[in-house]
This record gives sequence, structure tokens and C-alpha cells, in this order.
Amino acid sequence: MATKVHMEALSPTMEEGQIVKWHKSEGDEVASGDLLAEIETDKATMELLARGEGVLRQVLLEEGATAPVGEVIAIIAGADEDLGDDGDGNDADDEAREDDQADVAEAEDGDEDAEESGEPKPASKAEADEAPPSEADTSNGERRVRASPLARRLAEEKGLTLQDIEGSGPGGRIVKRDVEAAEAPPEEEAPETEAPEPTSPATPESEADYEDIPLSQIRKTIAKRLVQSIGPVPHFFLTVDVDMSRVVAARGRINKVLESEGVRVSFNDIVLKATALALAKHPECNAHWGGDHVRRFNRVHLGVAVAIEDGLITPVIRDAHRKGLAHIAQEVRELAGRARDKKLSPDEYTGSTFSVSNLGMFGIEDFTAVINPPEAGILAVGALEERPVVVDGEIRIQPRMKITMSCDHRVIDGALGSRFLQTLTGILEEPLLALV
Repeated sequence: MATKVHMEALSPTMEEGQIVKWHKSEGDEVASGDLLAEIETDKATMELLARGEGVLRQVLLEEGATAPVGEVIAIIAGADEDLGDDGDGNDADDEAREDDQADVAEAEDGDEDAEESGEPKPASKAEADEAPPSEADTSNGERRVRASPLARRLAEEKGLTLQDIEGSGPGGRIVKRDVEAAEAPPEEEAPETEAPEPTSPATPESEADYEDIPLSQIRKTIAKRLVQSIGPVPHFFLTVDVDMSRVVAARGRINKVLESEGVRVSFNDIVLKATALALAKHPECNAHWGGDHVRRFNRVHLGVAVAIEDGLITPVIRDAHRKGLAHIAQEVRELAGRARDKKLSPDEYTGSTFSVSNLGMFGIEDFTAVINPPEAGILAVGALEERPVVVDGEIRIQPRMKITMSCDHRVIDGALGSRFLQTLTGILEEPLLALV
């Protein structure tokens, strides 16, 4: 029995997927559980596994194309199985029937041509129909071949003639692997001519003013989420300027201790730990907006914004308030690496209760971040810089860092946000407060 391969929901928020790569070609044997394709979701690249066994009879979505969740993208069936109607009002062997119809149309065209030229017609249309479609003659004398749509496109791109390719698919049908295995015809060598000396620097005949870049699934999701956030969510912003002198000193000592273990703690790791401890003391900020309720969390699952090629993703450090600095440092690096490789699993980038975005490494002094709904807040962390400040009437140079909190005013008002930032600032300016 034929098995329809659907575009599966490979992440909790996925609405459509893009084929990154097919690992099976038309005509390949498929066993249940085999890797069929890599699918780019709204967050990562996931594996699509076969739910049936047989032969991959049809690939209905080519690499680079997208389809909504639930759409049929391929069909697995027996090598000689009659696919018939696929049950969705579409015929799974549409192409075969189109080929047959094309044969008939060509035969009828040939009859009309024969009448006009006075040449004899075929004995009957039935006799023409009996000829195998793969061996039917076209009006220009070339035999007609059966090939999948993907194989036809690939052949055209490679400059190959389908009549010269041997098909290995069901019924001798030419499939993708047949085209890939075929060699492109050798290009004819142009006769040697003496090139004239250039009279002026070569310039392109035409140069496009712009290039339209198709959206990746991640970029589509970012665009959709931002519309849901910055418009509907009533943002307000609170900024503090933190003295990082004691953090700088503490980090140096910590890294000396951890050097033998191959672990190195960054300033961002320390900010993450301090944020998690402050949220544990202020659960009213560690919350989600639920429309008709506010959900306060007793555990801190911290989303860490990571820049990737297609945009931004936030891996989650779960129970960050309970983890040590070394653990957080290792976990952040592992998750960030998998995020850039698009190998995060859904449970590694969903379920955050609050988020932190740090652009300090790019020299950004301060900025405001957009809240990731349904979270009620996000921290924007700027660069750590040596700046002059007045202390006890004297000008001193201190390592300073600006932190801006974006708040959803439906959940966090100014006083709540200010108290949270006071606690966070206190922990960073006097790390021993974390023990209190």
C-alpha cells in the first residue's frame, strides 16, 4: 500500500518547512525509519524519517522549495504498485497520465499534418495507443521518454538530452539519480582567433540594481514574531549603568581556578548567572502574559540570544538559577555551537521564561531589545568599557556596562522592573550578595 510522505511539524511552532536536501532519490529502496530528507523549520534543520517502506516512487517537492505542514511531498510504494488516486483528489501518477495524453495529442497533431501533406495516416488511434509511451516517436523522429519532473529540470539545467539517458526507475522511468550519473555533452571548441587588443577597461554589459533574497524559514519566523511583539506588546524600557570592577577581578580569579579544567567563563556567563539569581528573587518578572492571566514561574529558564546566519535564535539554559558558572559557560558554548549549525532540538530552544541579548562584543554601548512573547521581559546588555565616573567627588576610571530591560507593561510596571534591576546591579557590583 502506498505511503504518503507529509511535511511534518518538526518543531512546536512550525507552520511550513523547506527541503534542504533529499537523502533518497526517486527509485531508491526505503525502509521504515530511513532518513528521507533534511527539513529547515522555523528554528533549526531537522531530519524527516520514513514512515513506510518500499520504493520512493515520487518526489513532489524539490530541494529549496517550501510546503505547509501536512502537505504531501513524496510517495513511497511498491516498485510495480499502481498508485491510482492518492485520496486527496490528486492523482499520484498524474505525470504518467500527462505523458499518455501528450502522446495522444502528438499523434492527433501528426494526423492533421498528414492530412495537410497528403501522407497516409496511422491505421487507427488504438494502434498508436498500444505503443509503449517510453518508445513512442515524436513528430521530429525522437523517441519519447518517461522522466520525473525533477529529472526533467535537472537534465535541462545540465544541458542533457533525455533520449540519451537510461532510466532506472519503475518502468524504465528516468529519475534524479539517472540524470546526476549522466555526463554532460562535451562543449564544442571554438575556433582559435586572434583577440583584438582592448582599447578600454572591460565593464559588464549590464549590472542589476538589486537582488531579491528569498526568506529562510528562520527569517520568516523572526518577521512574524516581531510583528506580534513590538506592536501588540506595550514596551517600556529601564536602563542602569553598572560598575563592573568587582566582576572583572572575580572573573580573573575564577578563570585561573578553572584553567586546568579547560573551562573559561565570560562576562556574559556572569551576567546570565546574576540575572537568573535576580529573577529567582523577583518571580513577578519571571513571567508570561497569558491573555486572561499572568503565569509566574518558580524556575528560571533563561533564553540566550545567539546570532546565526539567518537571524537570531534563543537556546535555553534551564534552571539557570541552580547552575554554577562553569556549568553555564559550558552549556552556553555547546548550545550556541549547535544553534549555528542548525542542530538544536525543539526542547533546547523552547520554554524560556526570560531572555538576555548581549551585543557588547560588537562594541554596542547600549540598545533596546524586543520582547519575545509571551515572556514579560528581556535584558539588552551593552559593552563593558573603561569610562570616567565621579566617586566621592573624584573622577575615577571604572569598567562600566549599561543594561536595558524591556518590560511588558501588562505584567511588569516601573516599580517592579526597577526593583529587579536594583537586585541585579547589586549582585554584579558586589558578587558576594549572591550568597545572601
